[in-house]
Amino acid sequence: MHFSPSSSANIVTNFMGTAFLLALLGGFLADAFLTTYYIYLISASIEVMGLLVLTIQARVTSLKPPACFSASTSISCEQVDGRKAGVLFAGLYLVALGVGGIKGSLPPHGAEQFDEKTLQGRKQRSAFFNYYVFCLSCGALIAVTLVVWVEDNKGWQWGFGVSTATILLSIPIFLIGSPVYRTKVPIGSPITTIFKVLAAAAYNTYRFRNSSNSAIGMDTSRTSDTTETRDQGEGGNTKRMELCQTPEESSRFLNRAVKNKTANPVLECTAEQVEEVKIVLRILPIFVSTIMLNCCLAQLSTFSVQQASTMNTDLGSLKVPPASLPVFPVIFIMVLAPIYNHAIIPFARRVTKSEMGITHLQRIGTGLALSVVAMAVAALVETKRKRVAADSGLVNSTEPLPITFLWIALQYLFLGSADVFTLAGMMEFFFTEAPKSMRSLATSLSWASLAMGYYLSSVLVSLINTITRRYGDTPWLFGSNLNNYHLERFYWLMCVLSGLNMLHYLFWANRYKYSSTRKSLSQPNS
Repeated sequence: MHFSPSSSANIVTNFMGTAFLLALLGGFLADAFLTTYYIYLISASIEVMGLLVLTIQARVTSLKPPACFSASTSISCEQVDGRKAGVLFAGLYLVALGVGGIKGSLPPHGAEQFDEKTLQGRKQRSAFFNYYVFCLSCGALIAVTLVVWVEDNKGWQWGFGVSTATILLSIPIFLIGSPVYRTKVPIGSPITTIFKVLAAAAYNTYRFRNSSNSAIGMDTSRTSDTTETRDQGEGGNTKRMELCQTPEESSRFLNRAVKNKTANPVLECTAEQVEEVKIVLRILPIFVSTIMLNCCLAQLSTFSVQQASTMNTDLGSLKVPPASLPVFPVIFIMVLAPIYNHAIIPFARRVTKSEMGITHLQRIGTGLALSVVAMAVAALVETKRKRVAADSGLVNSTEPLPITFLWIALQYLFLGSADVFTLAGMMEFFFTEAPKSMRSLATSLSWASLAMGYYLSSVLVSLINTITRRYGDTPWLFGSNLNNYHLERFYWLMCVLSGLNMLHYLFWANRYKYSSTRKSLSQPNS
């Protein structure tokens, strides 16, 4: 569509960010109104419509900008605008809406099929998340090899056609399991619960701020039935789990939501609802810490592809399309995921004598550390690429540089490794730690983190261009010629920010207590 490299990067990151952020909508609807089963079917249908729009645009010449065959990077082609741009973005964001709904419903739907009350069920659920990432990689492998080849050699309309046929095929495959699916019944909006607890806490704080009674007594009478039922359901243990915690152990502010019976019945909360909100607030710092990692991952589908397009992409007699570069982390994930599930985790369980072996937070932390290394490698590779361009006198030429694209594969491998550690770890962490009424929404936080990372990448590119334009001669990341960019400086900045984010993560991870630990501490002694 003849957008400049920086504009293309922002369009891609905004599209990906929107798709992943809409996973929150899918998760919310699954928890509050519909089931994960129906959300998947609706979302898949929406994605089909979006892909059909893109297929039609790629097929119809009048919906595309004029063809452009420029031999120089200094000459800009006419980019798509007006009605044609409207068709493009309508198709893209219908796809984004469908993708978001699928990602917000399918992982929790799969995880709900396992019995978490048994050790075997919990192990199988953990394996499910690993193999979910593995299957994502299988799809990505087809996308960056077969579909890219079809697009390059047969046309974009055929590439979009393959994608449309694939998502259509997934619907009857999903429906085959309908008779045996276990589906959680929606029990109301988790967002309403969160806001009600916060509002009740604020109301009671204001109402009783001058009270001489500083003790906070939690009204647990309204939750006795819920607590007793849950305890009896877990192995027949009828001992009550004390839901309330003293102010020293938890949030004084949230405890005030059940301090006294509020005059407003709309704001009446149970102790269990307060504890659920506390759990959500505990996992939010972990969620925030993963955003910077996903900002780094955003570079794999933007600047890294553009870098490779300027390099020698020959691999023996085979010419590799730049868009196929993600094949490196994809293959690595496909190899590592089974090894992690069948070798690393069993070994870690034997060594640590624990159920998880490697904790969710340790897995996420490993991914964050690898992202720091990946950005440093990316900066060094870009410095080398630009030096080759200058030495060869090809700075303003469209000819491939005399340097192999395999150098770019290094950053793909490190970031791919970070992804395999972090994504499955995040999904399982948010699913297992969140209250049962919020699990679909909480699992969607994994995709929301990806969304925030993509959006942050767009913001950083725009912010860096604004600042460097004001205080320097030319912006770092502006124009149609990537060889004139200061991309290496951008990567070094990302490396520093990732390092600071790692320290922020370690602070919160060291303070976090898993829900199983909190439950064992809250149970009375035998």
